[in-house]
Amino acid sequence: METKKVSIVAEIGCVHLGKMDRAKDLCKLARFSDADYVKLQKRNPEESTPKDMWHKPHPNQDFSYGHTYLEHRKNLEFSIEQHAELKRFCEDDLRIGYAVSVWDLTSTKEIVELNPDFIKVGSPSNQNNEMIQYLFDNYKGGVQISLGMVTNDERKEIVDFAVGSGVDPDRLVFYHCTSEYPVPFERIYLNELTRIKEMIPAESAVGFSNHGYGIALDIAAQTMGATWIERHFVDDRACKHTDAAFSLEPTGLRLVCRNAKAVHTALTDKPDGILGFSEAELAQRRKLKGK
Repeated sequence: METKKVSIVAEIGCVHLGKMDRAKDLCKLARFSDADYVKLQKRNPEESTPKDMWHKPHPNQDFSYGHTYLEHRKNLEFSIEQHAELKRFCEDDLRIGYAVSVWDLTSTKEIVELNPDFIKVGSPSNQNNEMIQYLFDNYKGGVQISLGMVTNDERKEIVDFAVGSGVDPDRLVFYHCTSEYPVPFERIYLNELTRIKEMIPAESAVGFSNHGYGIALDIAAQTMGATWIERHFVDDRACKHTDAAFSLEPTGLRLVCRNAKAVHTALTDKPDGILGFSEAELAQRRKLKGK
């Protein structure tokens, strides 16, 4: 049985802090760590920020980049022109894939024109059917949908909507995640990967967006059938951002990428031959068993 290669996504999100030079440095580090993709986010701050939060301060002032939450969101946002520059930089200079999570219909329309390899719908937007349908109708690449922040019934509705839209199922990836930052091990609920696989077409893929600690669970998810692993990524977990504490630094991301490749290779079936032995094992058999 042939196993599918796992793609590793380094989720930079907004830990670039609104600075292009910093964003490029993070992309370089992700490429050095051997990730397959970097992923950033695109918001229209007024459209994606709840109105009752516009004029309130950031809930945690230690991580605030503005006097109000709306100002904070604006100060961390890149324009579509900046995303286009980063996409060119990643694809042409670094040879790493570039992708974006979209939060609202306006941002979706902008990123569709940019035409990255895939566009992700994060958990805060996974019930925005108008936005998701726009992706299906106007974009030909992969559509990835995170299934956090929903009940079991809502999750089924999201999957049924996507599968029933008529989109080619091989364009779809459905991610299991628990939307806590960070999430303790007892609420990772890895068995949901199996339940999601049972809900989706065989041609669609399942992914794991890991907001937890360490790197052990990524390999566990891979052996359970996840073919996309997403990890938040930062250069230094002391960075002033809410994502930093549960993100991987370059050494951790590099280990995840190395381990995923090793596990993919190790899951290869034995070839045909004398009892399925390799020549090296057969030589050991002759030496130690005499036959």
